[in-house]
Amino acid sequence: MIERTLFDADHLSFADSFHRFIEKEITPHHASWEEQGYVDREVWRKAGANGFLCMSMPEAYGGAGADKRYSVVQMEAIGRAGCTGIGFGLHSEIVAPYILHYGTEAQKKKYLPQLASGEMVGAIAMSEPAAGSDLQGVKTTALLSPDGSHYVVNGSKTFITNGWHADLVILVAKTDPAAGAKGTSLLLIERGMPGFEKGQRLKKAGMKAQDTSELFFNDVKVPVENLLGGAAMQGKGFICLMEQLPWERLQIAITAVAAAQAAIDWTLDYVKQRKVFGQTVAAFQNTRYTLAELQTEVQVARVFVDKCCELILKDQLDTATASMAKYWTSDLQFKVMDECVQLFGGYGYMWEYPITRAWADARVQRIYGGTNEIMKEVISRSMGLGGAK
Repeated sequence: MIERTLFDADHLSFADSFHRFIEKEITPHHASWEEQGYVDREVWRKAGANGFLCMSMPEAYGGAGADKRYSVVQMEAIGRAGCTGIGFGLHSEIVAPYILHYGTEAQKKKYLPQLASGEMVGAIAMSEPAAGSDLQGVKTTALLSPDGSHYVVNGSKTFITNGWHADLVILVAKTDPAAGAKGTSLLLIERGMPGFEKGQRLKKAGMKAQDTSELFFNDVKVPVENLLGGAAMQGKGFICLMEQLPWERLQIAITAVAAAQAAIDWTLDYVKQRKVFGQTVAAFQNTRYTLAELQTEVQVARVFVDKCCELILKDQLDTATASMAKYWTSDLQFKVMDECVQLFGGYGYMWEYPITRAWADARVQRIYGGTNEIMKEVISRSMGLGGAK
């Protein structure tokens, strides 16, 4: 295998530490969390106490001031462990960066330390019942009151990761519905605001321990100081979303490659032990060739994703390349899972086997963060190919 050069000794030491945290605080409980549909809130507080949340945030705001590679290490470890209920990545590397990059100083001081400690759980509310990958189609409104003291928010969101636990939600809404994308803004909604209600936890085909819920906003009065970035950022929400999407999509690719490699490793262990017709499953040419092909493709994907990680550290990862990484690796992830389930035979369809849960968990990777069809549209446009109007 090609030796990885992305991490140094400190990152590898951190990986050992976080792996121990997974073994002690996550893996023993994950099956029960899948049954109840969400992880226990206590795991967020423990992660915060151990410095495992918002690591790339500056120390002045409660973070560790670490580079994004520490977060990559964490995402890979969670992916390898199959602990898809853990929403640390979205919390630490999507929600928190929005506040850091676009928030006012008061907003940073108020929210980032609480996110880093696990006192607050963060979510971002983009998708709506009639607007998924098409963020320009958002219908939720946030209209300024006549006296200019607050916004009145109305609308609903769905498929919101960390939505049920969320204490802080970055809401994508139209502050000027007539202005299209230029009328989109981001607001900070706090748990307990009158009119802000959480719907049922959605029952999904996979990722059963990850709390995913509907959010409803009925005449929610949001103070003007809760507009992310203040008045200067009104109407600039769509720009913010576009700027942050490459890192979000790369995170999907990172977890996809890690999960795919884990599936290959589990399958290797199984086929070496399982016997059919007097010989191990590994002895059959079909098994060996299938795994050889899958390992080759995962190796290629890892090299590409590692290069994308190097680019993100330099703020050089463009949208098209991130879209390539997201679509290619999530397609590959599901292909790997499906082939590995086949090699497990009947046991591959039994929920108690990690490969079965990983197969179910993998399917959504091709959908969220922008469907893979949208990724291809983004890539084709970067090549100068016009799309349908």
